[in-house]
Amino acid sequence: MQSIYTKVTDAMNFFEGNDPTELAKQYQTPLYVCNERILRRQCRNLKEMVTYPNFVVDYSAKANTNLAFLQIVRSEGLEVDAMSPGEIFVEKQAGFTSKEIFYICNNVSKEEMQYAIQEGVLVSVDSLSQLEQFGQLAPGHEVAVRFNPGVGAGHHEKVVTAGKKTKFGIDAECIPQVKERLEKYRLRLVGINQHIGSLFMTGDSFIQSIDSLFEIALQFPELDFIDMGGGFGIPYKKEEGEAPLDISELGKALDKKLYAFAERYGRMVKFRIEPGRYISAESNVLLGQVHSIKTNHGKKFVGCDLGFNVLVRPVMYDSYHGVEVYRPGEATANENDLDENQKELVNIVGNICESGDILAKDRLLPPIQEGDILGVLDAGAYGFTMSSNYNCRLRPAEILIREDGSVVLTRRREQLEDLIKDLIPLSE
Repeated sequence: MQSIYTKVTDAMNFFEGNDPTELAKQYQTPLYVCNERILRRQCRNLKEMVTYPNFVVDYSAKANTNLAFLQIVRSEGLEVDAMSPGEIFVEKQAGFTSKEIFYICNNVSKEEMQYAIQEGVLVSVDSLSQLEQFGQLAPGHEVAVRFNPGVGAGHHEKVVTAGKKTKFGIDAECIPQVKERLEKYRLRLVGINQHIGSLFMTGDSFIQSIDSLFEIALQFPELDFIDMGGGFGIPYKKEEGEAPLDISELGKALDKKLYAFAERYGRMVKFRIEPGRYISAESNVLLGQVHSIKTNHGKKFVGCDLGFNVLVRPVMYDSYHGVEVYRPGEATANENDLDENQKELVNIVGNICESGDILAKDRLLPPIQEGDILGVLDAGAYGFTMSSNYNCRLRPAEILIREDGSVVLTRRREQLEDLIKDLIPLSE
């Protein structure tokens, strides 16, 4: 392999000695590649971020629900949250018990809520009407309630999940009505939770939201836990030197808050966080192959097989992902001696019949050739889980690079027959 532009994965030793061009050849592209060592490191960073003893990390599985991925997360001592019956089912297949799953539902039917109740999973509701529905289905049961602390944060308005313009959570002004419904159905409120948004890179807004949540908690003296939410960000512009979220400093600030509140509350109540992206994003690189290059009206387009059916974040959220370039063939002596004069402004586009199918816009990259392999960085969060069969494209395989450098297939690539396996044709 010729390492055309690989400084981020080189620094991380992401491929653990494996040649990404050979992986692409063996498993075909598009291809999601997960690094077990990096995944375990992220889990441990969060597990060890505070000294407060009664602290639980819940992985937000919506970011990545690969079974092998979930098994590794569970082996690191994390618990998990779920947003649907499907996630509950998959999490149990990965080995999580009912007690290790927290169902944080949003506008769900009676049937969905009943499924979680029957599975023995703790349910969190985020509206008075859903609390009413839960009470009708499970009078006398334990329940949790999601509140909106009035503080939101996130990299895009679509991922801000608290504040004055979001659908999530119950306003603190409705606490009297919450208490009325708890009493009406003899429900025991065991926990409260929040989530302010996704991808914050400083802890200021998170710490601020905790103060609001703690004030709500004081109005419920018999809680088992307080779930502070997640949203912990990762640096997507690593090649530009973007600094990571300082987990150590955030942990120190958080520790002070937890101990101080526990003293105020009168006991060492359990605290939970529910990060998804921080755990999963950096553990995956998405590989694709370049199939065409052209210039239209002065703009150069690099066409590859990484359409938004494979990774929708750049189209949906205007999200940035770093892109690397790997060239099949023998390495050359000066392959890494590239300067700015050897780079050009290009648009990386996919193979979907939509003008918005742009993976990376106006990027300075080394000259790319047909047949090159592209590596999209930090693709482990909301990558495969948001993929689709749009344009009847096949969803890709997923592989795992183990800590010893060996490679295992964790999801097979779809076949054409998978596109129609659930369809029922008209009879003649």
